[in-house]
Amino acid sequence: MPDARPVALVTGASSGMGREIARDLARTHRVIALGRNAERLDAVAQETGAETWQLDVSTDEAEIGTRIGALHRLDVLVHAAAVAPKRSVAEASADDWNRTLAVNVTAPSVLTRHALPLLRASVGTVVFIGSGAGTRPVPGSVVYAASKHALRAVADVLRIDEEPHRVRVATVAPGQTDTDMLRSMIPEDQYQPERYIQPASVAATVRFVIDAPADVHLTDVAVRPRQEIARI
Repeated sequence: MPDARPVALVTGASSGMGREIARDLARTHRVIALGRNAERLDAVAQETGAETWQLDVSTDEAEIGTRIGALHRLDVLVHAAAVAPKRSVAEASADDWNRTLAVNVTAPSVLTRHALPLLRASVGTVVFIGSGAGTRPVPGSVVYAASKHALRAVADVLRIDEEPHRVRVATVAPGQTDTDMLRSMIPEDQYQPERYIQPASVAATVRFVIDAPADVHLTDVAVRPRQEIARI
């Protein structure tokens, strides 16, 4: 029998927030989990039944476009893939800028372009995983913060442009979340996992956005730790 469930494509699905989002959506959707780590993707597939695409969002555009073009349906697109080098303006090289913007801004924009015909047909939803860094400065992390500011601009313009097609576009912007990415940015002796948001909580918020009634459009959702860690 054909699978009649709605289809969700989740990038960055091999770890962190992306993995939890894929896991949650698999309860009701046919999930395509896109990521770079084959072993972790296999674990997601075994747990959820998700289809996996082992690809790099920043370098495998042609292959991603071909695979999306072969789909017959796409209802949800979640952009969770990201990199976060901790660099100041004085430290950041051209390679730091190019790699970060390629993964965090260019790749989701181009992938969305490939997916738009299917999303328009399904009157679907696009969710960009932003960051608190997308609305405020983050000392010592200019490249990541700039990329998340840019990603929010992509989402805001896409929302306006796709209004005639009724495609919903949301930015879900978590604060500090207990992921490998955050661990790479904070010294081990200062890391306090009990104070950070859990990835599953971000997944629950993405679910809330996707399951919103058809007459509403949740556009910008900030997800903050219960006790604020820093105010800027």
